[in-house]
Amino acid sequence: MSDTPHPGAQTFQLRDPALAERWARWQPRPAGKSQSFSLGDFDPGKRPFSLGDKATDKAAVQDLAAELDGLQNLFYADRRFKLLVLLQGTDTSGKDGTVRGVFGQTSPLGVRVVGWKAPTETERAHDYLWRIHAQVPAAGETVVFNRSHYEDVLVPVVQGWITPEQHAQRLAHINDFERMLAETGTVIVKFMLHIGKDEQRERLQARLDDPAKHWKFEMGDIAARKQWDDYQRAYEALLPATHTPWAPWTIVPANSKTHRNLMIATVLRAVLQNLDLRYPEGDPALAHFTVE
Repeated sequence: MSDTPHPGAQTFQLRDPALAERWARWQPRPAGKSQSFSLGDFDPGKRPFSLGDKATDKAAVQDLAAELDGLQNLFYADRRFKLLVLLQGTDTSGKDGTVRGVFGQTSPLGVRVVGWKAPTETERAHDYLWRIHAQVPAAGETVVFNRSHYEDVLVPVVQGWITPEQHAQRLAHINDFERMLAETGTVIVKFMLHIGKDEQRERLQARLDDPAKHWKFEMGDIAARKQWDDYQRAYEALLPATHTPWAPWTIVPANSKTHRNLMIATVLRAVLQNLDLRYPEGDPALAHFTVE
């Protein structure tokens, strides 16, 4: 990947130096660096964006959700950009909870959530990005991906369905695909919800212990859990390889559900504020119009 600055990179040059520095600590090193990358260096139990105790953080999340509602309304009116938010993570990492906690106050008019499952027969008959492209946001729209095209460099890699050469090819495809989206007005913010193996066990068990949550439980989650280390290695391959100036990754320590929402909402607010959003100019003929 070229180190040449990309015009979309300025979107992520935050105005608050302290926030920018804190954010950078939870981003993977870009592809092409000599150092190895390990998720083990990122503690899922940390709370780097915490403001104090849980009650304070919960109140902050509520305030941020209200701010994001206002910013989303302005974003929708502005129509110069599109926003794509990716939530990627292992089973029980909190993708649904993030949607509720961070986007729960935004208007359905301009926000759409896409939950990705295994591809259908029709989707498998096309290239793996075909179905993804059909769901990216339109002008003024915010789209949240619950899982994403990154499943196509996780599951096939762990299961051995593609070769190492095809894996590398797909990572390059994704970078090019996201670059194209960024160059045509899409702001792409990617969050990897990082939980620990013990935390996942507790959350899976909680689903089994509560009859109201049985619908969330699938035996496939247990099969994937048995391949925990393989999936961690697959993430360690894709994160630095696809952390680009135009579509950066944020590794969110997500053992704390409240902190997870706080960190994501804080980053999104900063990115949206960085866009200098504005309402479009009205029709001059309306300046002196009076409704009778």
